[in-house]
Amino acid sequence: MRILVDADACPVKDEIFKVALRRMVPVVIVSNSRMRLPDHPLITRMVVSDRFDAADDWIAENCDAKSVAITADILLADRCLKAGALVISPNGKPFTPNTIGAAIATRAIMADLRAGGEAIGGPPPFARSDRSRFLSALDEALVRLARA
Repeated sequence: MRILVDADACPVKDEIFKVALRRMVPVVIVSNSRMRLPDHPLITRMVVSDRFDAADDWIAENCDAKSVAITADILLADRCLKAGALVISPNGKPFTPNTIGAAIATRAIMADLRAGGEAIGGPPPFARSDRSRFLSALDEALVRLARA
């Protein structure tokens, strides 16, 4: 069992470390550049090339049914779900096989609107409630994997 983190823009790395160390679950921080991490044997880094989607590719190729992937990237979430992983967004909302299709469709519609010049807002700012929901979702996912 392990946690794979799409880390370049992840706002909940400290929360991931807190839960992982409490539950003694290894964490792999995947990024395009080196970043400061706690010095702990359960926390490792994987620095990939700066090629477009290199971090996503590494995570998708290395996740499986004993992995929890943390990402806000909908297309990466889809790839991880297909590999059997549990997937959680940084705001604590899980991606599931039942919800990923709608998320991909919404992403495509929004991209079309932006390409057409529509001025649309982005997601709401990251809030304290998102952080709390994330902690609960990660803890729940790890419990579910431990039981499997």
